[in-house]
Amino acid sequence: MTAEYVLRSLLMLFLALLSANASNWLYLAKLSSVGSISDEETCERLRGLIQRQVQICKRSVEVMDAVRRGAQLAIDECQFQFRNRRWNCSTLETMPVFGKIVTQGTREAAFVYAISAASVAFAVTRACSSGELEKCGCDRNVHGVSPEGFQWSGCSDNIAYGVAFSQSFIDVRERSKGQSPSKALMNLHNNEAGRKAILSHMRVECKCHGVSGSCEVKTCWKAMPPFRKVGNVIKEKFDGATEVEQRKVGTTKVLVPRNSQFKPHTDQDLVYLEPSPDFCDHDPRTPGMLGTAGRQCNRTSKAIDGCELMCCGRGFQTEEVEVVDRCSCKFHWCCYVKCKQCRKMVEMHTCR
Repeated sequence: MTAEYVLRSLLMLFLALLSANASNWLYLAKLSSVGSISDEETCERLRGLIQRQVQICKRSVEVMDAVRRGAQLAIDECQFQFRNRRWNCSTLETMPVFGKIVTQGTREAAFVYAISAASVAFAVTRACSSGELEKCGCDRNVHGVSPEGFQWSGCSDNIAYGVAFSQSFIDVRERSKGQSPSKALMNLHNNEAGRKAILSHMRVECKCHGVSGSCEVKTCWKAMPPFRKVGNVIKEKFDGATEVEQRKVGTTKVLVPRNSQFKPHTDQDLVYLEPSPDFCDHDPRTPGMLGTAGRQCNRTSKAIDGCELMCCGRGFQTEEVEVVDRCSCKFHWCCYVKCKQCRKMVEMHTCR
């Protein structure tokens, strides 16, 4: 074993560890014991942040509770969107919270980066609109009369501030030295695609004013879509993600489709560098690779949630279990709903 080989191996390990740090900030969702992030000393104690993120935390400590809520929002939405897939965003008590999969250039990593960047932009923007933050408030650039004739008023969501904070906090790792150029380009692209999932679906909400509910005057404001809508958009982009590779065009490194017959991706599409594993079997050497043994499946479905695909051909077992549902619900004046509890036996199928 030559000295050059050892040095190269150590360098690759170091770069891998640096790459793993990129999504470690999601560990903030696990830090419920910390309480409110209210002073600079707390920033130093937060696990999962790289030094430049600690510096951002100190400069904007009042924003960090919103960032932590964004981390939880990203995890919850990932688990909802992938609830019927082999990899279902299960979290670990270690970092990265999703395991090794987010350190690789797979489609799943692309989704995690996109939903994470979007969740921080969303949570910080919501904190601005609610008056939680002194540094920002409603978007005052939206005012006057619109071309449609309604009056801009109310509290328009300050999405520009949320997006700018997400860019500075989330993207800082990818812009640091030591990151693989192709991985950094992939992560930065997917981060921005996640934020654009909010920007491209901003909506106008209005309220009518007038006698007896007439709409003589209408005031409107710009609002973010529900985060479930954002998650749905990013999941659709995951399903149609483009496999790419890095090429040099002039003096610039860019990502282009690996298959030249595919049309170029847009800035709202997700991209990935390497194919995903099948996620069928538990691999103790790969944190987060839990396999599908014991997962529930749908015996009649031919999709990925069906027992044939979910169980990877290993078969499944069926048992009858008792479930309790609310039933015979009645509305009582005024004002509550009273339900009975009904018990029934249902078949539950789990992968071997």
